[in-house]
Amino acid sequence: MTQRIAFQGALGAYSHEACVDARPDAEVLPCQTFEDVIAAVREGRADLAMLPVENTTYGRVADIHRLLPDSGLRIVDEAFVRVHISLMAQPGVAIEELETVRAHPVLLPQAASFLRQYGIRGESWADSAGAAAELAQTGSRTLGVLASDLAAEINGLHVLARHLEDHAHNTTRFLLMSPEPDNSRRGSHGMMTTFVFQVRNIPAALYKAMGGFATNGVNMTKLESYMVGGSFTATQFYADIEGHPEDPAVARALEELGYFTNTLDILGVYPRDPGRD
Repeated sequence: MTQRIAFQGALGAYSHEACVDARPDAEVLPCQTFEDVIAAVREGRADLAMLPVENTTYGRVADIHRLLPDSGLRIVDEAFVRVHISLMAQPGVAIEELETVRAHPVLLPQAASFLRQYGIRGESWADSAGAAAELAQTGSRTLGVLASDLAAEINGLHVLARHLEDHAHNTTRFLLMSPEPDNSRRGSHGMMTTFVFQVRNIPAALYKAMGGFATNGVNMTKLESYMVGGSFTATQFYADIEGHPEDPAVARALEELGYFTNTLDILGVYPRDPGRD
């Protein structure tokens, strides 16, 4: 049975590209918002959710860390997608004919020098892949779009220039999420474990909670804090570590963490993506 993956955005979005890279044979389900993506899986309209969590240039994706703990879903894989920005237009249109280029506000600054070179005005658009679909419908010869090659292919547009991004490292990390966890050891590059926790209200609780990972030699690749419940005193932490909960060192570190936390919830155990290297 073919799996279906829900993602936020229009066909051709970078999230769609992540779905294709991670599960080439799966069907995709475009959704309007991240909440819609999660709902699609919880309601059985999709088997998996593809959600972006961070970008090497722009940092954390807003709201995702707040949504993940209450989503009811578990991380089963991660995917790193290199963000390549292409300029596309109607077939037969030359760059010199373009007057305006539409793109998501995050993409426009990365192609600013290129657009200046050709005297093209940038126009912010809510969704780059959606802008590509709209361009295909309107048939305008003076309008271009900055988006992925996949968006051009889906909408029958012609790519005029590729790799316009200023940052050669620009990469987005995605999490593939399922209603059921998969704690099996798999992959050939090691395992990752992601969890959220709240520390007890005692002096140096966070310092003590983190001590177990240091003394047991467990590499913590990410630790972020964010408020919960609208309170400045209630803080939840999101963490990624290398290893499996059954690894002796990880098990000891998590046990020690438990002494200093009120809540601890493992969001997923999944293969370490080679893109980390």
